[in-house]
Amino acid sequence: MHKPASDDAITSLHDLSAVDLIAGFRAKQFSPSEVLEDVLTHIAVWEPHIKALYAFDPDGARATARASTERWQKGEPMGTLDGVPVTIKENIATKGVPVPLGAASVKLVPAPADAPPAARLREAGAVIFSKTTMPDYGMLSSGLSSFHPLTRNPWDVSKNPGGSSAGAGAAGAAGYGPLHLGTDIGGSVRLPACWCGLVALKPSLGRVPIDPPYVGRIAGPMTRTVDDAALMMSVLSRPDRRDGMSLPPNDINWKALEKSPRKLRIGLMLDAGTGQALEKDVREVAVKAAEAFESAGAVVTEVDGIMTREMLDGLDNFWRARMWDDLSRLTPAERAKALPYIYQWAETATKLSGVDVIRGFNATMAIRSAAAKLFCEIDYVISPVSPVVNFAAELAAPINDPDKPFEHIAYTVPWNMSENPAASINGGFDKKGFPIGVQIIGRRFDDIGVLGMAKAFEGLRGPQRPWPSPPRK
Repeated sequence: MHKPASDDAITSLHDLSAVDLIAGFRAKQFSPSEVLEDVLTHIAVWEPHIKALYAFDPDGARATARASTERWQKGEPMGTLDGVPVTIKENIATKGVPVPLGAASVKLVPAPADAPPAARLREAGAVIFSKTTMPDYGMLSSGLSSFHPLTRNPWDVSKNPGGSSAGAGAAGAAGYGPLHLGTDIGGSVRLPACWCGLVALKPSLGRVPIDPPYVGRIAGPMTRTVDDAALMMSVLSRPDRRDGMSLPPNDINWKALEKSPRKLRIGLMLDAGTGQALEKDVREVAVKAAEAFESAGAVVTEVDGIMTREMLDGLDNFWRARMWDDLSRLTPAERAKALPYIYQWAETATKLSGVDVIRGFNATMAIRSAAAKLFCEIDYVISPVSPVVNFAAELAAPINDPDKPFEHIAYTVPWNMSENPAASINGGFDKKGFPIGVQIIGRRFDDIGVLGMAKAFEGLRGPQRPWPSPPRK
């Protein structure tokens, strides 16, 4: 484990929240260029150890930051995030940058345009200085990739940052600026946030327009504070007609985070219903979170998980078939470049029947129905994010068995399929100082309520450990 960051490091520009950076720009305490240079200096120290970045563009970012600095000097910022450093997960297209999807089997073709989330960030004046790494095709909760170097966890570089927003999680924990954009189809912003000590929101499906859209797939913020996640959502949730699954524009007040837990009905879900066994340290953190809400006046009752073995195996079959459809279009030589774990997992789809795959897809509707019934009786659910505290950096998944690939996502994947908003927030640490996340789930479309509950928990939780400092050479 690394020694805690010093008190001096806590006040460094790279450690400031986006909310504080904007306030500092407005007060002319520092400039976007100064902030970016501090972030870049910090990255130079950390990046050799964690390998979180792809398409790193410091010179382009410097030009963007200079233009922002000039606007702030005139008192004319162009948008909500003008001058704030941001990273974007590499599967979210940015104009002119290839999108390898974490896989050596994908041809490198420059993207013709920004995808909706990237476009919104750029329009808001964000300084996009890099993309971040991901595993092959986003189908692993890991920093392991056939294209990118192995991404490691800043809290302990022998451990996995999680995925598939692996680089985003590692960058956020290491202090590569305040705002990081990930994607999530089964837990891919929440799991790395859990294992990296961050806040992440998986919004309601369609709240953040995305391209290409898909069943359960979202883009969401990964930050150090709830306020920053809300600030990012105020930009990301703006409309884009390219996403045929996006929700109608909604004038949500993303600053309205004050929410009292008093008299709210909260379900504590300690058993997901299937999947990997819950480790003792994780259980204790989730129970303490529920007790904190209970002490604030909430009515907490234990609820059963909604996942079944049939549902999880059905999703597995459906995703295997979907992945094999992509791989089968490649030449044998191209397919051979994919991560062996992914190839082995997907190839078994050739043994599935069409009925098997349809039954798998129908699991998404069964999950949706079960979630709707659960939220008839309660307002929010508190649960673990991951059943395990951590796992080795070199592994593809906690169990690391392509025949059992999704045992660790039983707490997170149902909310993608049901379209409910769900947030991950650090709830505590194990005895070695490794972060453990807590998940807060709300009814469909109640994104601001979920962030409000996360904000309330920030206050109930109290001060956290300092962020990790770079390993010594």
